[in-house]
Amino acid sequence: MTKQTTQNQQAQKQQMEIEQDQIRHRMSQIKHKILILSGKGGVGKSTVAANLAVSLSLAGKSVGLLDIDIHGPSIPKILNLEDKTLMAVGDAIMPVSVSANLIVMSIGFILQDRDDPVIWRGPMKYHMIKQFLKDVEWGQLDYLIIDSPPGTGDEPLSVIQLLEKPDGAVIVTTPQQLALSDVRKGVSFCRSLNLPVIGVIENMSGFICPKCGRNTDIFKSGGGENMALEMNIPFLGRIPIDPQIVDACDSGQPYIEKYQNTIVANSFNEAIKPILELDKKEFDKTNLFQKGDKKMRIAIPLAQGKLSLHFGHCDQFAIFETDDDGSRIISRNDETPPAHAPGVLPKWLHEIGVNVIVAGGMGQRAQQLFTQNDIQVVIGAQASTPEELVSAYLQNTLATGDNICDH
Repeated sequence: MTKQTTQNQQAQKQQMEIEQDQIRHRMSQIKHKILILSGKGGVGKSTVAANLAVSLSLAGKSVGLLDIDIHGPSIPKILNLEDKTLMAVGDAIMPVSVSANLIVMSIGFILQDRDDPVIWRGPMKYHMIKQFLKDVEWGQLDYLIIDSPPGTGDEPLSVIQLLEKPDGAVIVTTPQQLALSDVRKGVSFCRSLNLPVIGVIENMSGFICPKCGRNTDIFKSGGGENMALEMNIPFLGRIPIDPQIVDACDSGQPYIEKYQNTIVANSFNEAIKPILELDKKEFDKTNLFQKGDKKMRIAIPLAQGKLSLHFGHCDQFAIFETDDDGSRIISRNDETPPAHAPGVLPKWLHEIGVNVIVAGGMGQRAQQLFTQNDIQVVIGAQASTPEELVSAYLQNTLATGDNICDH
């Protein structure tokens, strides 16, 4: 490695630390940061996100709504903001104001033509999300609601990492079995990242007839609630299909504001109650993957017998097995990994039963692949013996620093 390369890496690391400090400063003025997730597209997640944000604002809370769906931003359409453009004051970008209590930011405000496709790879999306958090003048807010694209891809992973400690996620589903299957992956994604699941909302749960007002279960009903019960996560309620929701979205006036005395509006108001409770008590995190609730297998990547600074450069993995309550080490077995290629190591470790990996550094895409394989990632571990690292992890005393890998 040349001296110039080392200097460039140090300068890049220093710049990343400066930007992360800027994000921390912005986010320190916001009490609660909440992601809205879905396992698949077409479940009405953005409509739910917009109406939850409006519901909170109507409850007297100051709310920011951040749309990080880079490829399909729909919040500007839902809130009738498509003709809005962004303004800068000094070094800050000013969000678009919807009301006295609600401000919005979306890549949709930046596109010259709303029909233009955004053809970006992961790093470009990461930097755009970083700019939304770092450079937007959010000010002091009670809530920042973050509308993420469907699935467990770059965008939700990036924003969770940049926020460092968001309050949790609300997962939106529909009653169909296919949607519920994808939601389970979303819950596993949250647990792998130690992100609490605030609850599940079952959208499109029945159809309200515009003539008689009767609710008919055209897609069945109750699947979201049963799944939440099965996975030990809160159920926030069912949102029926109401033709007036479509009218409200097309007209750009939030449904919850235009039709305040309807069954659907009442459903949204019930759904925000646990979110409002965040001010009164610490959110119950028992639905997270916890040390102590089951036996664990923990992987430590090794290079010449020591912690590898990057997991992909290791020549062995030390695999530690814990006792039944996950409190102490009962065995160690060193395994030689298969040839390193994208996606190979996460799948291999998953197949041998690993559910936690402790590493010095790891790129974003690799973290995403581990998460998709139900493996919790701990990065920034310092040089130490494998036994010391695992013991510290089990005792909640593991010291971590910066992720030395940013590719």
